[in-house]
Amino acid sequence: MAQANLSVRIDEMDKKNFEAFCNETGMNVSTAVNMFVKAVLREQQLPFVVKTDPFYGAENMARLKKSIHQLETTGGTVREVIFDDSNRLVYRIKDDRIDIAQCGSHYGDK
Repeated sequence: MAQANLSVRIDEMDKKNFEAFCNETGMNVSTAVNMFVKAVLREQQLPFVVKTDPFYGAENMARLKKSIHQLETTGGTVREVIFDDSNRLVYRIKDDRIDIAQCGSHYGDK
């Protein structure tokens, strides 16, 4: 079987970590990439789910633009949004008060 080269650009730290992973599992990067390619060709799909992030959807972007416009034209309270370890949405308000609300996921829940 004829061989061909495949060249890809990847983050330097990701490359180092991937090489370390491959070494720990007893294979080299070429073997791991070949395993990935063979799995894709055999299954005719990626071996993991690829889906969009609802945060970047058209509906949410329109809502964000409307909120920004409203804040810029009428003023408002600036908040820093934080998710704590128990998946609670924490709003840190400028005057040091803290509001907390339970949230089912980081986005999309109402």
